Order: sequence, then structure tokens, then C-alpha cells
Amino acid sequence: MSPLKMTARDAATGPVLEIAGELDHVHANTLREVLTTLTLRPGQRLVLDLAAMEFCDSSGITALIAAYRHAQAAHADFALAAVPAPTRRILRIVGLDQTFRLHPDSDTATRPRPTTT
Repeated sequence: MSPLKMTARDAATGPVLEIAGELDHVHANTLREVLTTLTLRPGQRLVLDLAAMEFCDSSGITALIAAYRHAQAAHADFALAAVPAPTRRILRIVGLDQTFRLHPDSDTATRPRPTTT
């Protein structure tokens, strides 16, 4: 069992939270607690980088939903980056791939959106 490790960093679009290890029933509350410490302003984008996430169970999926709701409450955008194939499959089965923006990596997820003129 790999312990959950989270590292926060700032990008031009807003905070990025890199998640490594297992996001499971033992560690899901840790993600929720870390979310409360992130400063998120309206118009920003919260990105969860899952490139190093090794496992995600239903409690982890629920924690991802909590992160999405945290962003919504702040009037911010939300995206997942580098979602591992097993987790992407679960998101697709439960329909969350239609709710969450999924990006191949954090560089893509943190690119500012083009503005319309």
C-alpha cells in the first residue's frame, strides 16, 4: 500500500494538486482536508494531476467529486490531468467523464483558454 502524497503548486490558471500513491478509503479524507487549504478564486482552474496516482477506489472517486464541488463553490473551473487508465474507465462508467474536464497532462490542463475578441 503506497501512502498518499500531495504536492500543491501554482500555475498561471490556478492551483495544481499533484496526487501520488493510493487515493482510497484510508486516504480520501486527506484530499478533502488539503482542498480546504487551497486558495481558489473565481475564474481560476483547480487541476488535480493524477499522473502518479496508483489506485483509486470509490472513496477516492467521491473525494474527486468533492474537489469538483470545491471548485464550483469558488466559481472556478476544475480539471483532471493524466488520469490513469483504470480510473478513467471508472469515470467513464459512472458518467463523470462528461462532468470533469480530462486532460492528457498538467501542461495541457493549465494552458490558459483563448479569449474571444
